[in-house]
Amino acid sequence: MPPTFSSKPTPPLVLSFAASDPTGGAGIQADLLTLASMGCHPLSVITALTVQDTAGIDEILVIDAEWVADQARMLLEDVPVAAFKLGMLGGAESMAMIAEILSDYPDIPVILDPVLASGRGDELATDDMIAAMRDLLIPQTSILTPNSHEARRLASFESDDDDMDLAACARHLTDLGCEYVLITGTHEATPRVLNSLYDTNGHVQTDAWDRLPGSYHGSGCTLASAIAAALAYGQEIPQAVRDAQNFTYESLKAAFRPGMGQYIPERFFWAQDEQVEGNA
Repeated sequence: MPPTFSSKPTPPLVLSFAASDPTGGAGIQADLLTLASMGCHPLSVITALTVQDTAGIDEILVIDAEWVADQARMLLEDVPVAAFKLGMLGGAESMAMIAEILSDYPDIPVILDPVLASGRGDELATDDMIAAMRDLLIPQTSILTPNSHEARRLASFESDDDDMDLAACARHLTDLGCEYVLITGTHEATPRVLNSLYDTNGHVQTDAWDRLPGSYHGSGCTLASAIAAALAYGQEIPQAVRDAQNFTYESLKAAFRPGMGQYIPERFFWAQDEQVEGNA
């Protein structure tokens, strides 16, 4: 007899475009872990393969832009997607292809994590890629999630102006067409981490978090994917941002260091808590 299955609602489907990270700390693996932990079913389009460890990236193999587009188109013709999450996209050609795909689905929220450099500082974005991001992707973005360095670089484009006011950066970025900008403050010299959300009218909210020791691999991927998951469940952006920050903070608090480099967020921290309680 073939097995029988009870009919069950499909969880929200979130499609992530990102590079593969063999460590599981960042990239597509971080997105899949985060989305699954938050109750979504993750779909993935691989934009690049990387040779890296927990300390940094040595090599990147960019996937052909047509292959990137074909991966996405085949999925989108088959299943309904509740949110798009964009991470490291490989190159300007792929960005153009992805922008064309997004334009066919204007009602689906887009979360863009602008990956410009690795945690070690490896350069991951050329001027052509930044131009494509600004011209093609940011205008279709529901929420952009740069850290302060990325915000300054995207806003000023040709230079990383360390003195540029972050509120001014947000204005520049919303002027490019995105609805919201969440600028994270981990790289700023403040006693607590201040993450500020802006929309086209200006400042919306700021959330403060205690600084945690250590350096983390994939914290930005985790935050952006958690926002995508919350939006896929129908939350409004300000509340989605708060819930995603809380998820990310708990993941970082439970982080582990499997190698000689950065710590990796534990996206299933809640499962560990349940196991501890069950063994108590």
